[in-house]
Amino acid sequence: MSPKVKHNLGIALRVVIILAVAFLYYYNTLPALNIHSKGLWGFLIFMIVVCDIWWIIRRYRTMGYHFSKGKFRLEITVLQQVKIGLIALGSVLVVFIVANLASSTLFNAKRYQQLIKVETRDFVSDIKQVDYSTIPLLDRDSASLLGDKKMGSMVDIVSQFEVSDEYTQINYNGKPVRVTPLKYASIIKWFTNHSEGVPAYILIDMASQETQCVKLEQPIRYSESEHFGRYIKRHLRFRFPTYIFDDEIFFEIDDNGTPYWVCPVVKYNIGLFGGKTIGRVVLCNASTGECYDYAVDEVPTWVDKVYSAELLIQLYDYYGKFQNGYWNSKFSQKGCLQTTNGYNYIAMDDDVWVYTGVTSVASDESNVGFVLMNQRTMETRFYIVEGAIEDSAMSSAQGQVQHLGYAATFPLLLNIADEPTYFMALKDEAGLVKKYAMVNIHNYQWVATGDTVKECETNYVSLLNINGISGEVQGNEQEIRGKITALASLVLNGNTHYYLMLNDQETVYDIDMSNPAFATAITLQIGDTVTLTYVEGETVRTVVGLTK
Repeated sequence: MSPKVKHNLGIALRVVIILAVAFLYYYNTLPALNIHSKGLWGFLIFMIVVCDIWWIIRRYRTMGYHFSKGKFRLEITVLQQVKIGLIALGSVLVVFIVANLASSTLFNAKRYQQLIKVETRDFVSDIKQVDYSTIPLLDRDSASLLGDKKMGSMVDIVSQFEVSDEYTQINYNGKPVRVTPLKYASIIKWFTNHSEGVPAYILIDMASQETQCVKLEQPIRYSESEHFGRYIKRHLRFRFPTYIFDDEIFFEIDDNGTPYWVCPVVKYNIGLFGGKTIGRVVLCNASTGECYDYAVDEVPTWVDKVYSAELLIQLYDYYGKFQNGYWNSKFSQKGCLQTTNGYNYIAMDDDVWVYTGVTSVASDESNVGFVLMNQRTMETRFYIVEGAIEDSAMSSAQGQVQHLGYAATFPLLLNIADEPTYFMALKDEAGLVKKYAMVNIHNYQWVATGDTVKECETNYVSLLNINGISGEVQGNEQEIRGKITALASLVLNGNTHYYLMLNDQETVYDIDMSNPAFATAITLQIGDTVTLTYVEGETVRTVVGLTK
């Protein structure tokens, strides 16, 4: 074989090796072929480094060979190639660093502040009296426990699949639910089951706590637990090579229960890498892999989650901190606002809204208001409601049950009797919801708890009445007058309850003695005639008013 042929074969081999390395890197990291993608810049830097290292190693091997033969010589052309490679690497790094700096908040504070539009609204007129069928009574951790419990009962698939950690909160047929797909239990289980796909997803009603394992006629074949071409992010990349997909994609179901992946496409509004929002959305049918591409303002209304809670909170923080410029946000901080250290979800107007409190940057002892941010449209509403921050309300609620060691979930802000009220669940060490608590935002010492939501609300409204605030319990209150024919007391979770019957009927009426309004109930005796105001409960009637 002639030297020229050997030389050409050597060049071809090197090209093939470099292209193979490039393909493996691209196949695994999946950068978008878009100048705004940091992944693409990382890919370029990686390939320049690989080529530089290849040339340097090759040059040293050639120089060593010539030196051992007494023919050492410096090949200027090859050294120039190495020099060119290093210059290229340095140039790319400089451009990348400069582009990051030019896109930063330091030079664009006003533009960052204007990424989101905020409308100030009135709390009482905008936030209607609470409908508990639309309120998520569970947090993500509690939903996860229910999902695992349900999966454990599915004896036909539990050995092959596990529950994914997705647990996306959405509105489904007017109810707040969390949905999550199953996933392969291990790589071995993937080998033995991937031809059939993932057979089901978990659906949890966040109000009633009902949990279903929904079996699918068409199994899920595209997910984050798949491999190769059916790995959902690789499937999307090869279908849309220039789209910069957000790091987080969301599992949802449409109105018919068909599973989809909601895949937001990032839009950078400031320089190359700054001012991140969402410009488009790709919906991928999780069973068939079919994709539908929409502009962000044309997304179907059944989709609930386009903007992640973290992105919306970041956008509001830009809005609140940079109202008077970048340097003001770092030093004097005049007029600077920021969100509190947590968030929750509210179902409203057939959408899911992110709730979080707003406090001054200079002080974290109280809230100046709160925001609701629509996860589909990015609509943002600010409500001026001054009061305790969520952490203080959680501590106050936990203080009511400190003897039980319950922990409070991050609260929601609800309208109870036209009073802005924190509502939260109280969980034991096992993560199970044991009680509910309501805390007045203006005076977080006003705390009411209950074993059920209705009981909690009854106690809270009674507490408001005691403190001179008129309110009514949601639901149909009824009244009965009669003679006490049975009377007993029982301590539940540290609170004394009086249970009584009237007129020899079997209906039981529950009086919670932790409510100061019922202090006179201690004098009740069999044979006394009383008038009770009550609301229907699941097993007993809850007393909300008592007169002798």
